[in-house]
This record gives sequence, C-alpha cells and structure tokens, in this order.
Amino acid sequence: MSLQKIERGTAPEWATAYGSAAPGVNGSETISVPQPGQVSRLAVMPGSTVRAGQVLMVFTTDPSSVSAYQQAITSLSAAQKQRATTAQLLTQQLATRDQLVQAEKVVSDAQAAITALRRSGAGQPTRTLTAPFGGVVTTVSVAQGDRTQAGAPLVTLARTGSIVATVGLDPAKAGRVQVGQSAKVVRLNGGPPIPAHVVRVDGVLNPKTHMINVDLSLPAGAVLPNEALRGDIAIGEVAGWIVPHRAVVTANGPTSIFQLVAGKAHLIKIELLLAGEQLDVVKGPILLNRPLIVDGAYQVQDGQAVRSIAR
Repeated sequence: MSLQKIERGTAPEWATAYGSAAPGVNGSETISVPQPGQVSRLAVMPGSTVRAGQVLMVFTTDPSSVSAYQQAITSLSAAQKQRATTAQLLTQQLATRDQLVQAEKVVSDAQAAITALRRSGAGQPTRTLTAPFGGVVTTVSVAQGDRTQAGAPLVTLARTGSIVATVGLDPAKAGRVQVGQSAKVVRLNGGPPIPAHVVRVDGVLNPKTHMINVDLSLPAGAVLPNEALRGDIAIGEVAGWIVPHRAVVTANGPTSIFQLVAGKAHLIKIELLLAGEQLDVVKGPILLNRPLIVDGAYQVQDGQAVRSIAR
C-alpha cells in the first residue's frame, strides 16, 4: 500500500469535445480559373506544404476562350479603322459628328471587352497557377488531365498558422464557453496535449452533428488538416479535496476513499465533484492529518490492518 498526504485545492473543470483540424474562418482560399480548360500538369497533392509563389498547376485554356479573345482583338482593329475613316469623312463633310461619336463608342466597347477577357485569362493559352501565400494544400479537386468548367474549384490552400481544431460541443455546455478560455488539444492517435485557447463559438447548432462548433487555436504546424482531435476546454474551477484518481474507489458500493487511522483502513464515503485523468476533486468527511491510501485502495476493506509505504 502507498500513502499520500491529502490537501484541499482547486482543479479546472474541462468540457470535452471531439472534432478535427481544419482551416479557420478566412484562413483558406480556393483557386479557380474563370475560363474552361484542362489541367495540363498538377504539381501538388493534399497535405503538400507550399510557399508563396510556388507552382500549383499548369492550366491550358479552352481553345474556344482563346478564339473569343482573338475575335475581340480583330473587332477592336476593325472598329479603330472605321473610326479613322469616319473622322476623315467628317473633315470632308461626308460624315456627321454623330457618326463619329458612334464609331468612337464601338471602339470603346471593343477595348472594354478585351480588357475583361484579358483579366479573366482568356488571352492566355497556358496559365501557370501559383500559391498566393504560404500554407498547406487541403483539397485538390481535380486530377491531371481533367477538363473543367469556368470557375470550377481546383485547389484549396490553408494559410500557415490558420489551422484550428473545430470540435463539436454539447449545447448544454456551450453557454459556459467563451472566446479566450484556455484549452488543450490531443490527437486521437496519441501524443502529448497541445496548448490552445477558444477563438470562436458558433451561435447555432451544426445541422449534421447537432452540436455547437467551437474553434480552438493551435500553434503553427502543430497538426495536419483533417487530423482527428479531442479538445478539452477549461470552463471553470472546482474546489474541494484533491486526491489521486486511483485512490477513489467506485466499485462494490458507494464512491469512497480510505484513510489510514491507527494502522487500519478507514472508509469514508465521498461525493465525486470532478473526475480527471490524474487527480479528482471530492468532498466528504475527510479526516485532517490522516494519510490517504492510494495504490492498493481497491484491495483493502474498512477496518483492515494496513502495512504501508508513505509517499
């Protein structure tokens, strides 16, 4: 048997929720092209870490879009020639001022059309798409060789440091969670706790999980997107007697602990206020200055003589 001194104190009360790592609000961007075309070369895959300016893919614009741009160039050239002819005829009083104004409008419209097509990339037969910022590729929506429609999502990037743990919290506890509260995140496949804090609390239920989504901040590079996580949020503190978790006996009767009194185990019924992985908070008629039986508590009985090792 091992003994330990018992003390009063406080311990944080944790609200536990489960979820996964995901880009935070405004922390991601989806790359697309406003023209139909084909993915000629794909340079990244989901999970790839990229730097700003790094090549994501090479995109070949659909020939019809390129043809439309060339037609717009031809239309502008014809409109400019017509304007020049109308201006010359006006000097010979063979055309009117209104005709010149109309010719200039046709030129202006043709120039605007070309500008719009150029901005949308229609004038580029081949485009090299690069990362607008450093981050992680979370989604690749296409495969090399795929033909896509205008505006179709191609690649989604999450900014470096924008990954959060999005966990689903029981609505009954959501009212006790506020932005700024401390938290910790644990990978479900193992590893040490990662310090975090609450950065966002949804005000409505997630329609799929019927939970309240809560975002927990994470250090940059701490986890990968889509990793399964558990989040523990400190929603308050509980005061009472602080005892090791393994000293609390819950089998074969009411919850209890054992203290050593005159060389014998003395059973004390308690109320478990807070259960933790290492320490519990309890209340009850605890005896001051009497050691607590820790290891071996499940093997003793009330009134049994105990040979112990003090800790």
